[in-house]
Amino acid sequence: MPDRRAHRGPHPEDSRLFAAEALPALREAVADLAWLLGRGYAEKSALKLVGDRFALTERQRIAVMRCTCPDAALADRRARRLEASGLAGEVLHVDGYNVLTTIEAALAGGVIIAGRDGCFRDMASMHGTFRTVAETRPALELLVDGLAGLGLRDCTCYLDAPVSNSGRLAGMVREVLQDRGLDWEVGIVANPDAIMALTDDPVATADSVILDRCCRWFNLGRHIVTRSVASAWVIDLA
Repeated sequence: MPDRRAHRGPHPEDSRLFAAEALPALREAVADLAWLLGRGYAEKSALKLVGDRFALTERQRIAVMRCTCPDAALADRRARRLEASGLAGEVLHVDGYNVLTTIEAALAGGVIIAGRDGCFRDMASMHGTFRTVAETRPALELLVDGLAGLGLRDCTCYLDAPVSNSGRLAGMVREVLQDRGLDWEVGIVANPDAIMALTDDPVATADSVILDRCCRWFNLGRHIVTRSVASAWVIDLA
């Protein structure tokens, strides 16, 4: 079924699934899942065990999984995390879709979950196709303005070539960069994860696979949302 959404906003059930009274169980589920993963339990079976124990819906299970990591991974991510003040003069590699959709969702009033590692993550899913929504252009402007304030020497924003409409989005990013007088790169590549996991430069992403492999990283999504989207619906499940 084609994606016809005009916004990256909340699911109709989110007001119930992430209501204040639901948060204690969700936080306990995150803690239990982190404990199981730290002891070698497989991700799928551990999530089922925890989800069944707390009678979580599928959407709640996704949220719990997205913001959970075992203690060892948490400590390692914290050790390699950079603050905004440490990015001056650096070359930053940005996981374009990962950061952009989080800002879009925040602008649209969608659920933003804060995980154990401090990252902000959205609940959106593109299913291999990116569709521009009402928040796309404003989100791009916030993204570029946020990057411009970091004192970077250079920056490259990567978009996944297999995702439909990456070319169109790349054109929009270049327009915003040009408007700001920034001569930065937008790369459409087959696998941005591999590039960002192997570079010696810092990366900006909330993708757990990249976070566990990269040299250094910056919490860009959180940096922009906390500073520029006062109305964001942030749920802290840490």
